[in-house]
Amino acid sequence: MTSASQSRPWDVHRLPCAEGRIFLVTGGNAGIGYFAAEQLAGTGAVVILGSRDRAKADAAMVSIRSRVPGAHVRHLQLDLADLSSLRTAVDRLELDHLDAVVYNAGVALDDPPRRETEDGHELMFGTNHLGHFALTQWLAPLLSAAPAARIVTVGSFAARSERLDLGDLQSTQDYRPKRSYGRSKLAQMCFGFELDRRLRTAGSTVLSVVAHPGGALDSLTPSRPPVGGTTLGERLRAVPLAVVVQGKDAGAWPVVRAVLDSAVQGGQLWGPRVFGLRGIPRREPVPSHMADAAVAARLWAVSGELVEADPDLGFR
Repeated sequence: MTSASQSRPWDVHRLPCAEGRIFLVTGGNAGIGYFAAEQLAGTGAVVILGSRDRAKADAAMVSIRSRVPGAHVRHLQLDLADLSSLRTAVDRLELDHLDAVVYNAGVALDDPPRRETEDGHELMFGTNHLGHFALTQWLAPLLSAAPAARIVTVGSFAARSERLDLGDLQSTQDYRPKRSYGRSKLAQMCFGFELDRRLRTAGSTVLSVVAHPGGALDSLTPSRPPVGGTTLGERLRAVPLAVVVQGKDAGAWPVVRAVLDSAVQGGQLWGPRVFGLRGIPRREPVPSHMADAAVAARLWAVSGELVEADPDLGFR
């Protein structure tokens, strides 16, 4: 990256060149993950879509290639709800390094009943948080082999109003789907900040950054056939909401900046400029409940026990 590009204000429509770099986006076949993958592909980087659904990943790659001529995209079969499959999935990457991973994939349930993963964990906590926590251990050697790799955890605005219940992380005593989702995203964000603290202590060159999309609605999102689209009526009804929120294409901007911007530092939080809900990406102050090192350390310890991970997740 030239000094001129470093001094130029960040432009979401003129991203820096990333040719030769390799990025993995979990859940890159839909939503925020798809648009992050599309935008990253436009930089010349190799973008790997981590997805358990091959057909949806194929559709996403068709869409990206139609909009980014010459895009370097590929699929990785990845199921974060099946912890035993993650090491094999990483082995299938057949890479000697990885420049960044975006932890975007997630499950959001609106209604009971409570569901569990193959490993017996509550589905949203198990997939959104524990799956990425466990994946980090297997990606650690590839990230450490890159000159300055990044782990970008995609959080949620919903996590601001939640608090972790360390005595009931998996909602076995009181299951409320929307609250459990918000807490799973809060767990992810706390993990992202704690991971960077541990990486700095270990003297690692890898950075951990947290980003969130603000308020991102399907009805304000540009159509991307065959991935998805909205009707004209849906788009028209959503026009008044654009004053407050945005589409998922814009929701991906803070994530992409967290991956690419050389000025971004570990332990930072990035989100939309306007009330944290819409607009161009900016750095945000980390809310105190997300920055609580004591809570994060307890979450880390419990998570490590649940997934039977190395205490350092492979970073030393």
